[in-house]
Parts: sequence; structure tokens; C-alpha cells
Amino acid sequence: MVHDLRFGRFLKLSALAAAGAVAMSACGGPNLGKENFARTTVPAAGDSAATSGPITDPAVAPAVLRDLLPCQFVDKTAMSPLGALQGEARASSTQFDSCVAKATDPGGKEIRASVEVGGIVTFASDKTTGVVGGLPQVEVPDLGGGSGCVVSALTARNPSFGVSFRIDYTGGDACAAGRKLVATAVEKLHNNPQKYTPGPGTLLAVDPCTVLDPAAVEGVVKGAKPRPSGLHSCEWGLIPSVRVTMFPGVAPSEGDGWLKADVGTPNQAYSKQGGTGSSCQVKWQHRQWKEDHVEVVQLEYSNSDAQADKDDPCGKTVGLAKQLAGKLPAA
Repeated sequence: MVHDLRFGRFLKLSALAAAGAVAMSACGGPNLGKENFARTTVPAAGDSAATSGPITDPAVAPAVLRDLLPCQFVDKTAMSPLGALQGEARASSTQFDSCVAKATDPGGKEIRASVEVGGIVTFASDKTTGVVGGLPQVEVPDLGGGSGCVVSALTARNPSFGVSFRIDYTGGDACAAGRKLVATAVEKLHNNPQKYTPGPGTLLAVDPCTVLDPAAVEGVVKGAKPRPSGLHSCEWGLIPSVRVTMFPGVAPSEGDGWLKADVGTPNQAYSKQGGTGSSCQVKWQHRQWKEDHVEVVQLEYSNSDAQADKDDPCGKTVGLAKQLAGKLPAA
């Protein structure tokens, strides 16, 4: 099975649920007059350069966003316009760019906010509601008056990426809460946002679409071009396909189908063949991250049109991993 770490799947799931939503003003909650925070004005969508043109803001370039601490966008200060933060904002243990927090509004209702920095934004072309801080704003409420909403500030197009908030707010207006957080986040992006300081050799700053040699990929996936799937992941091809992902996690180890593999790294690499079609994963520890977590590199190959005994998926994946390992910064 291909290992999917995207905490930002909440964006895709929420967007699919919203496909039948009738209008962007129907945010799935009671009137703002019944809420405990002020109304946020959203500019009407229009065919302006800001809502449909290229995004060239240097503050939201991928290289900049990769370094940012995600929890600053849902910390006590960011959540204060909505209510009182409950506990601390919690960074994802399997992603560099995600964080979640909970707050209680003045009326006692719980607000859950998840942020993903640089994740894929679905329905960006037809759910753009206006502009926030010069960036297109995309708003996707849950279908049928549900309690959730995803609000994003687009940072790139083709494919569409952004700083996105998934809000769950039973009894409240989740879209209005999301707009508050997006406005605060965009302001912070333009005013010295907090950055990671992990030290030399980190994978944080690595562009995953540059770590495989085109000739090496061509030998496995013909004619494939790199396609970013996040700040720390990139894909080549569809069927077959190759994907590189970098994330924090527990140190890989042998067992449960994972076998030792030699890819020329100081730390031991492990491979695991998939159970259906022809697929394989290879991963290894790159360097220490925080506490009991490390920075992990993972390379996946998948071909649903082939049989494993004739395709040698792990042979292909290990071969690519050797080339990948040589392109990474020294840990």
C-alpha cells in the first residue's frame, strides 16, 4: 500500500462534500448576528487580476513557506478573535506543515481549527470568493448546512496550493471563523512569520521535485514530468507513478514486511513490496528531528497495470532511491 501522509486530506474530503453546495454565502451555520465575533467582509468574486491572475507574491513562494512554523497560524493570538484557546496548538507528528488547535467561543461552543501550509486547494477555480491581503481567497463550506468549512488563501496556481484552514464549529459559522484565521495568517505571512530553526542538513528546505534525475525517472516512468503534490512531496507519472515524500516520523525499522535495503545512506534503509499490482516503498532516516522523531525520506513506485513478479517494483524503487540519496543534503 502506498503510504499517504497528507494531513491535508481534510481539504479534499471537505471539498468533495461541498461539491453540491448551492452558494458560497451558505456557510452551514446560523446568521453572523448570532455569533460571538464580528462579521468579516468578503469581497465579491470577480474576474480581476487578483482573483484569477498569476500569483507572484514573494512572501508565499514555496521556498519561503517550507521554513514556516504552522502552529503560529492557530496559536493563542491567532485564535483569540474566535475564543479562548484550549491547551496548546499541536503540530502534526507526520507533517512539517500542519497544526491543529481547539478554542471555546464566548458562548461555550467548541471551534476546531486545522491548518496546512502549502497544501493542495481543491475547487480553487470556482470557489474563489474574493481577495485577502492580495491573495485569492477560496471558501468551501460543507454540503447541506454541515458544521465545517475550508477557507484558503491561494499561494500558487496550476496546481493550486495555499494556506488552508479546516474549521469545525457546531452551532457557529465555520466559514466566518475560517475567514478570520486566513486574514490573520496572510497578515503574518507579510510581517516576519516565525520559522523553523532545525540546523544544517535538514530536509525542510529541499524542493522534492528536484531530487530525482530526469534520466533516472525516465528509466522507470516514460515521459514523466515532476508534479508537486505539496511543499515536501512530488510525483512523476500516473500509471506507473513515482512519488517522493519527506516528513517527520518514527525511525524506520525492520519487520511487518519491511526488509533491509542498500541505498548507500549512513542510516539503514528499508523496502516493502505492496500486496496488489506492482508497487514498492523505500524509506530511511535522514537525520534527527525532535524528541523521538526523525526526518524520513520515502520513495514510492506503483504500477497497477503490471504484475510484481514481472515488473520488479522494489528493484526499480531501490535503484531510484540510490540516486535520490545522493542528491540530499548531508545530515
